[in-house]
This record gives sequence, structure tokens and C-alpha cells, in this order.
Amino acid sequence: MYPNLKMYIGGQFVDGHGESSQSVMNPSNNEVLATLPYASESDLDRALESSEQAFRLWKKEPAVERSRILRKVAELIRERAENTGRVLTLEQGKPVREAIGEVLSCAEHAEWHAEECRRIYGRVIPSRKSNVQQTALKEPIGVCVAFSPWNFPFSQAFRKVVAAIGAGCTVILKGSSDTPASVMLMAQIFHDAGLPKGVFNVVSGDSGMISEYLIRSPIVQKISFTGSTPVGRKLASLAGANMKRCTMELGGHAPVIVCDDADIDKAIKDLVGFKFRNAGQICICPTRFFVQRNIYNDFVSRFSEEAKKIKVGCGSDDSTTMGPLAQSRRVGEMQKLVDDACQKGGVLVTGGETPSGAGNFYPPTVLKDVPDDAMFMNDEPFGPIAGFVPFDSITEVLERANRLSFGLAAYAYTSSVSNAHRITNGLEVGMVSVNHIGLALAETPFGGVKESGYGREGGSETFDSYLATKFVTQMS
Repeated sequence: MYPNLKMYIGGQFVDGHGESSQSVMNPSNNEVLATLPYASESDLDRALESSEQAFRLWKKEPAVERSRILRKVAELIRERAENTGRVLTLEQGKPVREAIGEVLSCAEHAEWHAEECRRIYGRVIPSRKSNVQQTALKEPIGVCVAFSPWNFPFSQAFRKVVAAIGAGCTVILKGSSDTPASVMLMAQIFHDAGLPKGVFNVVSGDSGMISEYLIRSPIVQKISFTGSTPVGRKLASLAGANMKRCTMELGGHAPVIVCDDADIDKAIKDLVGFKFRNAGQICICPTRFFVQRNIYNDFVSRFSEEAKKIKVGCGSDDSTTMGPLAQSRRVGEMQKLVDDACQKGGVLVTGGETPSGAGNFYPPTVLKDVPDDAMFMNDEPFGPIAGFVPFDSITEVLERANRLSFGLAAYAYTSSVSNAHRITNGLEVGMVSVNHIGLALAETPFGGVKESGYGREGGSETFDSYLATKFVTQMS
């Protein structure tokens, strides 16, 4: 099932000419799936030239035609979702049902952008003179470069690609080296949908070399990156030095505030399911659980019992509800976080031990009474660990929730309108979900504040950073 890996440049699937290569591993058993081709500078030059030439024509393409192609993309995604999802599971590890769901969600994003790209409007500005017409035009910014992560290898990349293409830009995509088949299958879908050659290119290989080479190129006008905050800082610095526009969707350490008037049954059902989805490898994953003191012990106990029911195993097994971590190094990082928390006074409730055998598995883990100086409470865990602490007042919990430099997502459960108002207005994040899990839909903006990045993907804001505003004043 796993495909022979290629890059996609100028409308063709090609081999790389780089001097290096690397193995792509199955995280469930650490077996080699394929060899990833590395791009050389000449490959990148071809991608840049192809994108630049295609932009000259694509920017003039009527929005209705861009919309038609994106609708065809949505159709092909649905037709190929099961096969694409199973390939995604092989290289990323998540349960196949989650993988297929990830792919299918992109059909909605394609359709949303197909509709929104037909509504990229400028405006007429009333003039101070009767013989002067003033207009503000929205024009595609040019060639874009997108860097996408391994945790959602299809959907995270897809959001960037459809925004660029829908706006009338061209885009070069560098997906994760751990999950390259997902973006290659995406390129095949766009190819088969009739997207003109050069509008979308996919390169692979050395991330440092590729990012620096592409961002420094005068051809590239915009960069979109999803990944860790440290890497985001480096790319943003490089982009700033070259006056390139950026969208940065970086790390998170999402607080959850559970008040004593919450619907506890619903909160536990929602939060257990979302916490351990994709083995906790989600930037908006709930991680720091603040539970009001008089329900604290009961909530932790019930949450832990539900976590124990999760079946950990190979993602390709239909009965699995949580797969492995994507890389072997992450298993050691999880154990390090747990050991540090326990050494500093935290209590291990369930999980917390690295299993023997092949594969990058780590069990659903619950810690309680985790002190603020524990690594877990300060560093993004990006894994299947939930840490609990009690709180007494809304004022107190907001201060603790906002303590970190992260500001991506947060969650709250309460039946009080007053509590909900104070929490949503007091949290320093880009997204808040109250009494349900309602983030990352096609029609809603996605992004953070503080060191979790800037810019938005999705919603009516989706094209903002891909468009330039040109003011025209004309006297007759």
C-alpha cells in the first residue's frame, strides 16, 4: 500500500537529485516503509521557476475557475479517503478511523475555500471630488512556501495549500520528512483535478537547507509554517530579514478549566476523547487541567478510569483507539516528563511506564497535583499525558492558565454564564471552546497569540495573508 516516494515539480512526479536520502519508518513497528528523496538546490530552483511562471497565469484565472478546481479536489478527496487514510496511518501511526476522518475533513476545507475565493472583494472608497474614483483592490501576493508538520500530515498541509491556491497564489509545499506520502497523495489529487502545472509543487528533504534556500529566494513572497515555537522563531527571523509575510501556527499548552457547576459527565466524555486523540500529538490538545477543588478528586478518578479503557495498538488495527507516538525519541520525552513530575511531588494515577516491545507506544497517562515547577507544566508535552491541579477561584485559575508564553487554545466547562464570560474574556489565547470541543472547522479562524504564533487559517480570515491591497485613485 505504501507508495514509491516522489516530489511533484512543474506538474510531474520526479526523483530528487540531492546527495542524501532517509528512511521513512512505520511508528507501530519501526520497520522501513520507503526511502525519501532529497531535493537539491537545482530541484528547488525548478520548483521556484515553475511557481513563478505559473503565477503569471494563475493570478489572472477567474475566481469561478479556481472554485471549480477546488470543488473537484473535494470530490476526489472523498473518493480516495480510505486509501489515503490507510497510507497516512502507516507513516504517522494514528488509528485508521482517525486518519480517514482527517482526510475527509479536508473535503469541507476545499469546498469552503471554493466558495470564499469567489467572494474576494475590493471596495469603492467615497472620493472628496466628483471626478475622482477611489478603489481598493485585492490581489494575490505571489509565490508562497508552506511548511507542514507530521501530526496531521494531510490536513495541516491542505489548509495552507487551498488558501494559497484559492487566493490566486502559487505554492511550494515542504511536508514533514516523517510523513511524506500524505502530501504526495495530495499532489496527485490536485493533479487529477486539473490544476495547471506549477501552481502547486511539493519538495522533500533537508528541512534546514530547503527552508533557508526558499525563504531567501526573491521569488517567494509569503511563508506559512505550522510546527514548534523554536523552529517558528528561526523561520520568522529569516523571513523578517528578507521582508517576507508570514503565518505562524506554533506550539500550545492548552489549559482546561472545569468549574464545579459543569456537566461532569459531558466534560469527561469530551476531554478524554480529545486528550488522547492522535496520542495527544495535537497543538490544541488539552494538557493542563484545572479543576475546582470540591470536585477535583472525583473528576480525576473518573477521568482516569475512562483513560484506562483506551486500547493502545497498531493504528491499522480497526479495534485500536490510540496509536503510537510518531517518533521513537518522543517515548523517552514522555517518560522524562512523568519522572520529573513525580520527583517534584506530582502523583501518578495511571499509565506512566514505557511498554516493552517494538513500536513507539506510550500509555494514556494521568498525573495529579502537578507542581508549577514541573517540566510538564511549562513545556509542551505533545503526547498522551494529562496533568491535573485544583483551583479555588476564577481569578486564581486565570492567572495560572495565562502564566505561560503559549496562547493557542483553551477549554472551559461551566453552566454559569458569568463564569463563561469571565473565563473567555480573561484567557490569553487565540481560541476558546466552552462546554464542547469546537475548534478547527473550515468556517472558523484558527491561530494563536503570544508565542503560539500569528495569522489565521480558515474562516473569513483565511485569505488575508495571501492578498495584497492595492489602492487606485483615478481622476477623469
